[in-house]
Amino acid sequence: MNNGVQNEGMRCIRKAIENFGEEEGFPVTYEVFNVRQENRVPDLGFDGYISSGGPGSPHPAGEPWERKFFNFLDAVLLYNQNRKNRIKKPVLLICHSFQLACIYWKAGLVGNRRSTSFGTFPVHKTRYAHDEPLFEGLDDPFWVVDSRDFQVIQPNGPVLERMGAKILCLEKIRPHVDLERAVMAIRFTKEIIGTQFHPEADAAGMGRHFTNEERREKIIKTYGKAKYEDMIAHLGDPDKIALTESVILPRFLASVRKAAGVFQEINEAGPGVMS
Repeated sequence: MNNGVQNEGMRCIRKAIENFGEEEGFPVTYEVFNVRQENRVPDLGFDGYISSGGPGSPHPAGEPWERKFFNFLDAVLLYNQNRKNRIKKPVLLICHSFQLACIYWKAGLVGNRRSTSFGTFPVHKTRYAHDEPLFEGLDDPFWVVDSRDFQVIQPNGPVLERMGAKILCLEKIRPHVDLERAVMAIRFTKEIIGTQFHPEADAAGMGRHFTNEERREKIIKTYGKAKYEDMIAHLGDPDKIALTESVILPRFLASVRKAAGVFQEINEAGPGVMS
């Protein structure tokens, strides 16, 4: 979903998949689908799916890739609902992809933020998050990398209830700001989860990325020196971004392996990554 814009997200996702295979001791292959530029989406032949963040507005503009992506969401949802399909297809929707899904499924209102959210922030778990396997081992609050101009607010209760969806966490508490807190993660179904933040963020790699002089000056000019210094400190703290990085995406990949059959040979197609 990055639409050809260079960012750290895809590097982090690739690294996480490759590290998972090495640590678990079995071969993992994956294919990247450039949805927005090449109008390509995966079929249902993969064991699991990760759909990345990306720039721009998530609101549909009539582009051809949008219908293909929404058809993919419908297809994987229906596949997982079919009791005849014993092996399910886990899906992780990140940031832009999460917003698209919320719009398409009418899970909540997706609107512009008053100002861009950029940096590292704490997010707070709801009571449902304490039963969420992907969040097991994370504190409350836990720290995330956030980069967005849009937000999901005013969750649609009837739609979420019909889907069996659960809101897992909300953005940081801001007592001095009289605004609704954004929804930061939703477990849409047993197989499909979405996060507004970036669980793939590689703390060490992003730390190196943002200490580049040109990027450093750009961030300081845009967001201020204090925010830059806080972000670098949080990226270097093993109990903050590094902890989140070590938990959510590896646990998702483990859920893909489990869904495909823990004691069976993993489908060589592996996960599909949508960029």
